[in-house]
Amino acid sequence: CHNDAECQVINDSHRGDVFTQYICKCPHGHTGIHCEIVCSMPLGMETGAIADSQISASSLHLGFMGLQRWAPELARLHRTGIVNAWTSSNYDRNPWIQVNLLRKMRVTGVVTQGASRAGSAEYLKTFRVAYSVDGRKFQFVQNTEGSGDKVFVGNMDNNGLKVNLFDIPLEVQYVRLVPVICHRGCTLRFELLGCELNGCAEPLGLKDSTIPDKQITASSFYKTWGLSAFSWYPFYARLDNQGKFNAWTAQTNSASEWLQIDLGSLRRVTGIITQGARDFGHIQYVAAYRVAYS
Repeated sequence: CHNDAECQVINDSHRGDVFTQYICKCPHGHTGIHCEIVCSMPLGMETGAIADSQISASSLHLGFMGLQRWAPELARLHRTGIVNAWTSSNYDRNPWIQVNLLRKMRVTGVVTQGASRAGSAEYLKTFRVAYSVDGRKFQFVQNTEGSGDKVFVGNMDNNGLKVNLFDIPLEVQYVRLVPVICHRGCTLRFELLGCELNGCAEPLGLKDSTIPDKQITASSFYKTWGLSAFSWYPFYARLDNQGKFNAWTAQTNSASEWLQIDLGSLRRVTGIITQGARDFGHIQYVAAYRVAYS
């Protein structure tokens, strides 16, 4: 067993001092037969990978003469603005908010956050989690004793984060958060944690710099005004990079230019996320591209 998992021998499965069968009890955030798969990645509420159309709720609050819609698609972690979260209607006695992941995924936890509405802190003190594979029949996550629905402890203020990891990962398409006790109003921003069922959709390390600068090369790079101090180097090509020089730009707008990543070892790559940038106010991006591999 990997990642500090607990190895449990199955009864009547040993011969002398040789164990023939065992199971691994995985720690939170890991899965797989030997707990070898890290499965606690954000699934896309904050980044927008989960689209607005995938988020629904039992109701929403209309504030300021009906002009402010505290809608479910606003319930994204760290969202900013005056109206920046979901709030249920004051008349909704059984509120819930739901995410349709569009396919079965392994969900291992949830991160919750409240918000400030009309100058007052609002958040979920406690909540339950329901799940479904078809969107019709839901069941609640149970407590460890199996005696009833598990009630998760939520937030203590409007801006802090509270992480709750499930004792047993869920393999589901729909996840529903059901408030139990709310402070003032049932107002929520959140993120789901987990991974693909095959464990092969996690970022490989460009954004968080797990892939170092030296492993990122290119056919050329552009120097604004021809100055080295204003270079758009290949290793700037990291998702959501910040600063005046925050992306790679090729020397020419030509199909012969390329950007290359050395992953350091043989890895399974299943997709790519791309993002453009601005060069002194001018929007620039790659409209179409090909992928080569070796």
